[in-house]
Amino acid sequence: MIKNIWAVFITSLRLGLGSFGGPVAHLGYFERVYVHQKGWLSHPEYGHIVALCQILPGPTSSQVNFLIGFKKAGWLGGLCSWIGFTLPSALLLYFAALLIPKITGLYYDAFAHGLKLAAVVIVAQAVLSMAQRLCPDWQRLGIMIVSVIILILFNGWLVQIGVIVLGGIAGYLLCRKQSLMDDKQLVALMVSQRASWICLALFSILLVGLPILATIIDDRMIDMIHIFYRSGALVFGGGHVVLPLLADSAVSAGVIDKNMLLSGYGLAQLVPGPLFAISSYLGAAAALPGSSTFLWATVGLIFIFLPGILVAIAGLALWNKLSGYSIAYRGLAGINAAVVGILAAALYDPLLQNATLDTLDLIILSSAFFLLWRWNVSLVYLVILCVVFQIFRVFW
Repeated sequence: MIKNIWAVFITSLRLGLGSFGGPVAHLGYFERVYVHQKGWLSHPEYGHIVALCQILPGPTSSQVNFLIGFKKAGWLGGLCSWIGFTLPSALLLYFAALLIPKITGLYYDAFAHGLKLAAVVIVAQAVLSMAQRLCPDWQRLGIMIVSVIILILFNGWLVQIGVIVLGGIAGYLLCRKQSLMDDKQLVALMVSQRASWICLALFSILLVGLPILATIIDDRMIDMIHIFYRSGALVFGGGHVVLPLLADSAVSAGVIDKNMLLSGYGLAQLVPGPLFAISSYLGAAAALPGSSTFLWATVGLIFIFLPGILVAIAGLALWNKLSGYSIAYRGLAGINAAVVGILAAALYDPLLQNATLDTLDLIILSSAFFLLWRWNVSLVYLVILCVVFQIFRVFW
């Protein structure tokens, strides 16, 4: 067990050091490492976990990573998986809050643009790989295509949930040849009903109790805790949605300066790992004079991630129970196809839309994709390659 826990931590730490591009790109990294390279779970299992986390509030990629660690090595495995994936970005943003660097100019823009291109390549490879395995017939391919069209025309987290629901209905109606997962796979994903109810109760108690506590006790840290927890509990659609929630509550409450919030959000785009790690930056920025900035950063980090982790554990028990029925499993086949559609739509918008492609960008993208798909080049090298090429363009 200790060996598995250590393997989970090291693997997640490596992912945390090199996972650029936001939650959609992270799912591509995970699919490549956990499914292809490590073989810790099958493609259907990975698809089920991603689909579950897509319909729950919280940071999707961190929830997926936690559940994979939980599957591999139990509760400590889940905790170490979260720590490993979150630690690099949290530390970088914490020190950024202390130093408050002023990064501007052409080299900064080239660096950020190179990261965007690398994210496009990684997501494109993940979408193609998942489509080959999760959409092998015309029924699921059709579900995926329809999902992409809907999401391109009508984007938003509510639409994503609707697409997943429609995917499940379409899978139930069309995917009649799907069989149940075998017992080994089901056991590998199980969480006890007792643990599920405890997590759900704790999630609800904190969501209701923290605002009451903040009203009773006039303390800045308690204000920060309840704001961060509420933001983490109400975010659907990834880390980018957390910014307006924090701006509306933390800035208006005087916990965080608006300029610090926006500068921290900009810096968060340049570090690997989950965007929710911005909470370490904001926690340090919110610290009272003379208090420990590291303590404030740690508390902020824990309480913005905590609700998503709790609800993911609670949701997993129900997900596993439903997956034991043939009718539900046909629906899950459609949901998996819809998830591929969600990733494909996200590849178009926001990744491709924000990449500002020109001819040279297309050449870099094509070359990087070929290296990744044909020669299995390390993702770290791929990110470095895209960034170096963009910085080199500054000299032209």
